[in-house]
Amino acid sequence: MWLLFLAVAWVAAGLSCARVCRTALAAARATLPVPGSDERRPPELTLYETAYLAGGPHRVADVALVSMAGKHRLLLAHTGWASVIDPVGRDGVERAVLAAIGPEGQCRIQAIRGALATTAVVRALSDRLVAAGLALPAQARTGVATAIRRLKGTVLLVPPAAGAALWTAPAGTGSGLLLAWFALPLVLTTGTWAIARMEVHPYPNWATPAGERLLRQHRQADARAALTALAVHGRSTLTDPALRAALHSSGA
Repeated sequence: MWLLFLAVAWVAAGLSCARVCRTALAAARATLPVPGSDERRPPELTLYETAYLAGGPHRVADVALVSMAGKHRLLLAHTGWASVIDPVGRDGVERAVLAAIGPEGQCRIQAIRGALATTAVVRALSDRLVAAGLALPAQARTGVATAIRRLKGTVLLVPPAAGAALWTAPAGTGSGLLLAWFALPLVLTTGTWAIARMEVHPYPNWATPAGERLLRQHRQADARAALTALAVHGRSTLTDPALRAALHSSGA
């Protein structure tokens, strides 16, 4: 019976480590320059493109909400609600924000963020940046993280499997030798997990290396602009306490 627990530990370790290696290789390939992407690459980033590369769709939503609030077309309450004052959007993202708020004219900011992430205008923005070689595809962003979470689960699985094997092992079975067999998959998974965490952590969540370089240039060019600072660094840069409270109290 104890051999069954050993087989489970070894199979789980092998599959989880192989999955991490495979997804990490796919993510590395996704960061390589896309053929012909130089022709599709914009000379400079728009505000929404900057927000997407720095923080994804939720950052795009924050920029649109703060921009519309600054023009007195939305009211952002400190309780995390957005209310429509002017129901006319000036661009696709603003129209998507108004559609997410709905005909009642009020909505939680957290819900607006979630709804905007799935809209056609944000998907088109993402596809455009991916085609230009500036943004990572969704599979590359999420694949490695999912594989690492499963690898972590395998690391936590091996010790209970070893304990169960000890419990069910026949009398006279050497516990030292049995635990040594389980130590091998534990060392394999723990080592792979540690290496993956160190290697994956520096990679941006949204931008490719080319996108990160363009983002750094954009930061330097417009470092003093309030909306650009929000797009690049997030809501912590907001100086208006009411806006900061509204975005923080939304549950994001």
